[in-house]
Amino acid sequence: MTQLPSQLRLADTGEAADLAAFLVRLLRWDKSAVVRLQVAGRALAVFGQPPFGGVLAVRTCALADPCECDATVSAGQFLDAVDESAATATVPPGVTGPSWAGVLPPRRGWRRIAELDAEQLREAAAGVIAEFRARTEALDPEKRTRGELDALAAQVWSRSLGETELPLRAVHAAHALGFLRPVRVSAGGGGAAPADGPGLFTSGPWLRLGTAYGSVVVRRASGLGLVVSPV
Repeated sequence: MTQLPSQLRLADTGEAADLAAFLVRLLRWDKSAVVRLQVAGRALAVFGQPPFGGVLAVRTCALADPCECDATVSAGQFLDAVDESAATATVPPGVTGPSWAGVLPPRRGWRRIAELDAEQLREAAAGVIAEFRARTEALDPEKRTRGELDALAAQVWSRSLGETELPLRAVHAAHALGFLRPVRVSAGGGGAAPADGPGLFTSGPWLRLGTAYGSVVVRRASGLGLVVSPV
């Protein structure tokens, strides 16, 4: 991989704050999370995998200076190195990346296939979270084993959003990472989703829920549902 510069200069303090917020949310769900950083020109893409059944989260930020870089680092160390007031981020030492970091979605070639409503997405996330909690609480205490809970989670989160192929676990991940909050005028990042609302995109075997705050990506596997795995 290309060696990253010791420090990245973000375009402004807002970009630095949004980057830090994304890392905080990712670490809330996985304290040992790692992220892969890819920098091309003046765009930084930060990839992470929250523990929601094989989805990738992507947050993009604008940089003040162009460069070409690629590395996998500790999310916690990277968060500690973000200076919001100075709009900079010092890149920590690289770590051995997990398997998902070697199978990333493409940067280009995305085609928008559906318009999505942010409020309906939030409602869908809230509804499926409530369903999972209710069904968990309805289980006899002796049946609340890890195996039973994993099976229930797979059943609930693997269902699709409406008539789309997007699994509800992707909607849950977007909600948990703050990607579905109301858009402010100056919001940046999130890839190809315009300010008029979130959308569903496709590129080859990939599906992407894109919003102004970030994206959640899943990979289709023939006959096996939607997963992220090496090919």
